[in-house]
Amino acid sequence: MADINIVQDHQLSEEQARAAAQQVADKMAQEFDLACQWDGDVLRFERSGVEGALTLGRSQAQMQIKLGFLYSAFASAIEGKIAAKMRQVFAG
Repeated sequence: MADINIVQDHQLSEEQARAAAQQVADKMAQEFDLACQWDGDVLRFERSGVEGALTLGRSQAQMQIKLGFLYSAFASAIEGKIAAKMRQVFAG
């Protein structure tokens, strides 16, 4: 089991931050075949071997992911891709 925790600061409005989070979710859903669903300010996602949440705060977004055994070998690559996408979309 591997855990990934990414925190990205932003200066976006609530609406802009939600749109940015959706972009990250869409990319993840496409690449990792994830099911994503909003629960208030938390975007939850999962599939077999992967689960997590992207929580929107006033000035930062926090991504927490739990990877199962099969995906844990790719944790560094997954974290790098997601962190890069979050930097890109939350830059405003």
